[in-house]
Amino acid sequence: MLIDSNAYVGHWPFRQLKDNTCKGLLERMKKYDIDASVVSNLNGVFYKNTQHANEELYEEIRSNKQFDGRFIPFAVINPIYNGWKDDLEICSTKMGMKGIRLHPLYHGYELSNPFCIELVKMARDKGMVVALSLRLVDPRPSSWLDVEKEWALKDILPIIKAVPDAKYLILNVCNSTALDADEQAVFKNVDLIMDTSGRNTADLGNLLVRFGKEKFAFGTHAPLLDYRTGLLRVESLRENEADAKTKDLLRSGNIKRLLKI
Repeated sequence: MLIDSNAYVGHWPFRQLKDNTCKGLLERMKKYDIDASVVSNLNGVFYKNTQHANEELYEEIRSNKQFDGRFIPFAVINPIYNGWKDDLEICSTKMGMKGIRLHPLYHGYELSNPFCIELVKMARDKGMVVALSLRLVDPRPSSWLDVEKEWALKDILPIIKAVPDAKYLILNVCNSTALDADEQAVFKNVDLIMDTSGRNTADLGNLLVRFGKEKFAFGTHAPLLDYRTGLLRVESLRENEADAKTKDLLRSGNIKRLLKI
């Protein structure tokens, strides 16, 4: 079984995207034998009211019976926008979303913001996973209007330390994974998974040794990144790096455990 732990629908204002609808994404999934995808709406990165993006995703998934069971929706929530608590409640109960995605670099707040911490605690209490992308796109060829700041792995420590008993999904690990002994211990003791889409998961074999085989899951970051690389990083692991059981954990086992599906 294959589950993509990191995918999107929606638009990116600075670049044309392909297959950025549920229909288009499903065609890619069929081509690569992907059974399900964790998905959120990119429009929520840029809408002032992110709930409109969540409503779009909810309605799109409901629009076609082919989408049943193929998409695992995550809500984009902005904790410094009025009404976010109502948005979270609607997304978790009425819409059945399994997690939330936070975009602090685009929505303009720090992970130490009290409202952010409150949101993560509320998501934890609802059994929802909290997803954070270390970056969305490579800023070097991007528009001058886009966000240029990126995160290294240690930059997300403030929220993990503030709410260590939440569940986290860390996406597009593109920059440094360097951590000191204490920081490494924090990551090992938290229920956390990193997807394989980021460029700094290229040496996945060594990362499995450092963090543990339960800390990673296949992800594509599609349609912002290509659909093959994240999977190749799993399938190209040598036998001395990952046995069959470990590869099954990476393909779907770890993300199924995190999401309780």
